[in-house]
Amino acid sequence: MKNKRIIYKSLAIFMLTGISLGSLSCTGDYIGDVENIGSFDDVNYFKTEDQCLSATASVYDIMKKYAGGFENMVTFFNAGSDDFYAGGGSSTDGAGIQGFNNYRINPITMPASYWKDYYQGIARANWVIDRIPSAPVNDAFKKRILAEVTVLRSLYYFELIKMFGNIPLILKPINSDDDYWNIPQTPREEIYNKIEGDIVNVLADLPMTVSGSENGRITQGGARAILGKIYLYNNKKTEAAAQFAQVNGTPGQISQYGYKLVDDYKTLFEMYKVSNDKYEYHKFTSESIVEAVYTNAGMSDWSFWGQGKDEGNSICIMTGPRSYTLSSGSNAPDIVSGWAFNTVTDDLFNFMQGDPRADVTILNAKKLQQDGQITYSPAYSDTGYFLKKYAPYRTGVSDLPGSMELNFRQNYILIRLADTYLMEAEALGATGSRAQALLDAVRARVGLASVPVSLQAIKDERRRELAGEGHRWFDLVRWGDAASKLSSKGFVSGKNEVLPIPYTELLNTALNQNPQY
Repeated sequence: MKNKRIIYKSLAIFMLTGISLGSLSCTGDYIGDVENIGSFDDVNYFKTEDQCLSATASVYDIMKKYAGGFENMVTFFNAGSDDFYAGGGSSTDGAGIQGFNNYRINPITMPASYWKDYYQGIARANWVIDRIPSAPVNDAFKKRILAEVTVLRSLYYFELIKMFGNIPLILKPINSDDDYWNIPQTPREEIYNKIEGDIVNVLADLPMTVSGSENGRITQGGARAILGKIYLYNNKKTEAAAQFAQVNGTPGQISQYGYKLVDDYKTLFEMYKVSNDKYEYHKFTSESIVEAVYTNAGMSDWSFWGQGKDEGNSICIMTGPRSYTLSSGSNAPDIVSGWAFNTVTDDLFNFMQGDPRADVTILNAKKLQQDGQITYSPAYSDTGYFLKKYAPYRTGVSDLPGSMELNFRQNYILIRLADTYLMEAEALGATGSRAQALLDAVRARVGLASVPVSLQAIKDERRRELAGEGHRWFDLVRWGDAASKLSSKGFVSGKNEVLPIPYTELLNTALNQNPQY
């Protein structure tokens, strides 16, 4: 069978997989007004391995939510943290991201896609899990597909729990005659137990490693990392540490899954020269554990912008300074003008000073302009500092048809080894020789000396190591630090630890809105 790069777009699966509790089909039509028009006859589907892979690709496709489209996870949750402002063109440039930045977000301005997209992924996963067992393909193939899709479903439920707290648990395909608008929310602990157990049950059916055209598919190491993170957020620290230990191996060395910290931190984000006029992003490095793939192959254009069909990394264009122009003879980074979202706070800029990762993380446009290297136009919440990890380098502009802004092909690493090192150290109670070794390895990679391990040292290291990668807000909430760190932005304790359920999802359903929204 010909290998498929299944993490790209599926072949064309028109079915009832876009369902949300307040809307019916992939187009989001209001449930009370329409018939079921989102389904297709799949009786003759799942007859070949190619069809099974195509269906599985539709589940992976939801991973583009992390960095794809205007409503991506990274820029949105960066904006809610103490490290970034929403930025953009004005205070009305994206009601959702602006509202989250100042904690005035409400059920009306909350972008519905953060709910709908993950439930779409869950619906697709349920479809595959339901149909694969009867497919006329070999058992080993079935087991691997079921394992991958089960892990993805658990991951998508985990994202929904982190965002919304109280959500419904749906584990089977929903038919047009099902009373799905009366599905209640499930106790959070019940969902945690389900998704944890599901991953444990399929670990043995996943490959230890993948390579070549299979890069991007879930491996055993990736599943363990996801499981460890779920355990950590569920305060099962002993279980979390055990999973992370299997992923991490001996700190600083190659683990059983082939993971190892890259030698040069900047290679995680910057481009390298392939030939005289061709550059490429570093992808699937030894540090990458779970990586979402972005491509220019879809030649994304504005005609379907905002519909979830574009396949490029949107963080790149979103975080570049506006009207960015190199001066004659300048040696400043050569990037194209962007939209100025996620401007860096003075607090993060000052916190990063003296750290070797600062120049990789932050583009100091203020200094570059003062030095005559560039010019740029300050936009909303301008500080002069911009997120550099996903900068829209001119060498990253697609040479294929389609809109330049929508076709940056930099991958997003959802979980990488430095992250799991620090999560394991935290799960170990931030004490002991192994926790110290894990912290030391992260610091030694960038040439920093050892500091005594403690929870505060781990918090500080996560902030510097993972700055701008979309983790900070969730860290603050998990640690119970959000109220103190985000009060100046308007964060209210007992309310803003979760987001409001979008208003359209409440209509004609059994769902209850989160407190104080």
